[in-house]
Amino acid sequence: MSAERALARCDELAALSSRPDAVERLHLTTEHARANALVAGWMEAAGLRAWQDAAGNQCGRREGPVPGMPALLLGSHLDTVPDAGRYDGPLGVVMALEVAARLRGRELPFALEVMGFGDEEGARFGTALLGSRALAGTWDPAWWDLVDRDGTTLRQAFHDFGLDPARVGEAGRRPEELVGYLEAHIEQGPHLEAANASLGYVTTIAGARRFALTVLGEARHAGGTPYSRRRDALVGASEVVTAVERLARATGDHGCIATVGRLEVSPGAVNVVPGRADLTLDLRAATDAERDAMWEVVRAEAEAICTARGLSLHVVETHAAPAAPCAPWLQRAVVAGIAATGDTDPLGLWSRAGHDAMAVAAVTGVGMLFLRCSDGISHHPDEDVRDVDVARGIDALEQAVLAVAAAVGERGAA
Repeated sequence: MSAERALARCDELAALSSRPDAVERLHLTTEHARANALVAGWMEAAGLRAWQDAAGNQCGRREGPVPGMPALLLGSHLDTVPDAGRYDGPLGVVMALEVAARLRGRELPFALEVMGFGDEEGARFGTALLGSRALAGTWDPAWWDLVDRDGTTLRQAFHDFGLDPARVGEAGRRPEELVGYLEAHIEQGPHLEAANASLGYVTTIAGARRFALTVLGEARHAGGTPYSRRRDALVGASEVVTAVERLARATGDHGCIATVGRLEVSPGAVNVVPGRADLTLDLRAATDAERDAMWEVVRAEAEAICTARGLSLHVVETHAAPAAPCAPWLQRAVVAGIAATGDTDPLGLWSRAGHDAMAVAAVTGVGMLFLRCSDGISHHPDEDVRDVDVARGIDALEQAVLAVAAAVGERGAA
């Protein structure tokens, strides 16, 4: 019943979309507001007091034996990428609600909260984890000037949503207010499926850096310019793209991941040698040291390619997030939760994708439970999960909460 209800709720959330032909629910939009209202009702039904915080996150809380006790947070995010699947983010929220409902009559040595973060993907304003960064108290005032594709600033979007930008700091939590954070999420990769495993635990979340690279050459007539005189920015950028893949693949399956996700050319005419190419680079690794070393190699090779072709390379770093190791004691709680479902030797994975947990790690310890997803596909309408995995995942998350309760109780007794 829990799995059926969780999956049905994912379907309900998927219907809250700005597009009739696809799932798209962006931060601080009408669809975001409707999702928060829907989840607030589910929170109340699970015995939680529901409210929307100063950053637009949907929150629910059940007090511990003494009001005001530190809280164990459970949750994930409610926003999506464009043309999304229906499980990346929302599944973790509805699973947390199922656990809260199951534990409604059980005393825990802490308060229990469920979080539905309003922005993890960064699809509207280009900067990810806005909701969980607000909770972690790491909000950057420079973000207020970010604009979406329609030219609306983040500051204006806050006003339009009914939020006061001056009060965003009220969403922040202090370390002493929290016990920790547990997040359930689809793996977004093929490793659990390859191992024929329903569940796994996360060891660390990849540290990511993103760059905007510009290759500058000279735009000239395609017919009148001999190859010896060409400074073709697109050809140079193409060599950079293939070098990025070659260098990353050489690190192996457990090494660095490097992706060029966008390539734009100007002037962009069919009969003009491209004078400029703009591309993005996303770098990830299990440790910051591995990621940073890969960047130095990639940058040196890109500069060498451009120099050999008479081109210039300009680089701007647009995003940096440190790797976020999961707290060992919360890893043990998640492993214990999985063991309760029958898998006594679960797979440990480092998360190649970013998650709200990596932002929350700035203020409290985090642990993550991964669920198998079909073909490892995510950020796509074909995103899918199995009922049995969701059922086991809810059981495991419940048992992980109880393992955390036992650990906190032992600390108190000591």
